[in-house]
Amino acid sequence: MSETRIEIVFDKKCPACSKYCDMVKSSDSRGQVMLIDARDPSDLMTRITDLGLDIDEGMVVVVNEELTFGAEAIHTLALVNRRSGFFNRANSLIFGNRRVAKIIYPVLRSVRNLLLKILGVDRINNLKVHGRNKF
Repeated sequence: MSETRIEIVFDKKCPACSKYCDMVKSSDSRGQVMLIDARDPSDLMTRITDLGLDIDEGMVVVVNEELTFGAEAIHTLALVNRRSGFFNRANSLIFGNRRVAKIIYPVLRSVRNLLLKILGVDRINNLKVHGRNKF
């Protein structure tokens, strides 16, 4: 049986996002984790844009071709992790519950946006919305 392919599309310029994704990648997940920088052109970013998903508003996780976005994406990551180790147990405890993920994720996204504003990082603006280049 082939290993599950897990793709995480995130903003590599975000230190918090990068740290979280690195921890997911190095954790004991149930598949091969591929980290994809949303700032780099790719077929997957084209697909995300074509679906009308604003990558500045949430990460994307693809597991076996099934795409999830935002709170649902972080919930999916909690489900594909094994429950070994502190990070995986904490991630599963917090984001393994869909309702909790939907409540916490917008708060985390707001903190991320504030962090990137402080750091002077521009938005990805994959949807090319006029006037939305800055946080």
